Amino acid sequence: MPLRRRVIGAGLLGLATVGTLAAPAPDGRLVRVLAATDRHAVQPLIDDFERRHADLRVDYIELGSLALHERFLLQQDDAPARADVLWSSAMDLQIKLVNDGHALRHESPHAAQLPKWAIWKHEAYGTTFEPVGIVVNRQLLAAAEVPRTHAALTALLLADVPRWRGRVATYDIERAGLGFLIAAQDAMATPRYWALVQALGRCQASLHTDTQGMLDSVAAGHTLLACNVLGSYAEVFARARPELEVVYLQDYTLVVSRVAFIARTAPNLRGARLWLDHLLSAPGQRLLAEAGGLRGVRTDAGAAATLAPRLGRAFRPIALGPGLMAHLDQSRRQAFLKRWNQALRPG
Repeated sequence: MPLRRRVIGAGLLGLATVGTLAAPAPDGRLVRVLAATDRHAVQPLIDDFERRHADLRVDYIELGSLALHERFLLQQDDAPARADVLWSSAMDLQIKLVNDGHALRHESPHAAQLPKWAIWKHEAYGTTFEPVGIVVNRQLLAAAEVPRTHAALTALLLADVPRWRGRVATYDIERAGLGFLIAAQDAMATPRYWALVQALGRCQASLHTDTQGMLDSVAAGHTLLACNVLGSYAEVFARARPELEVVYLQDYTLVVSRVAFIARTAPNLRGARLWLDHLLSAPGQRLLAEAGGLRGVRTDAGAAATLAPRLGRAFRPIALGPGLMAHLDQSRRQAFLKRWNQALRPG
């Protein structure tokens, strides 16, 4: 099935199973947020927002990042169903929408407390600080074997292919918008990325559409190691599972940020501005960290500030800007996916 039709279908299915479009509330009371963040991680933020703004309520619609992108574009012809705010970890897709004129400029009062790489034209804002790492099962992998660089991970897999066959996990970048973003950034970070993909292919890596699927597989012992997992989810998951270890590689560690913007066609512009500001506020960032383990991006909030020194020279945040769209050109995207498939599925 062509990608566009498959994604649209997934979006419609996601709306049927995860969230439904509520009817517009009277007098601009409804703030509709399309998001690719698990609701359980955001519910305290929603509750706090509604307490602070008793005249507003949040219609939070949770979707996969690709489905969110397609759903937003489809809704532009359906005024009652339009979103006020989009919030997604697929940074490249978000920036593409902003670049195409779908975002409204908003100079948030919290912008001064954000790192420069997390702001683009006061239209798109990075809201979280989420490093990308690997997760290993300590009971199945000796401490001395745990790789500390991407090159060491490649070498580990190739040293004993039969042992790793079917027992390493990663993203299916054809079906996961975040997975494609991370892969594209990896390829730009080092030409040796393709050697790692070939190693994953020789080991017949299992492919997943989200971090949670990879974490479940490692915890169950089906796989020994998962690579390119979101540390925000992995660290929370590993707290109750001492057999799991989250590792950030020392040659470089990508940092993803969930990007939010106000839709230019937002039915409730006041509510959208208030929601985005609450998301970027110190209380909002604290609630995200406490409820869902999503480190805030604010430089004065402590979470990101304490992690950056830990990562040291490996710290590599993905900056907002037009460079994120480099692989979204249809011909370049297809060429990248073709090379990835050839490397991952030799023969």
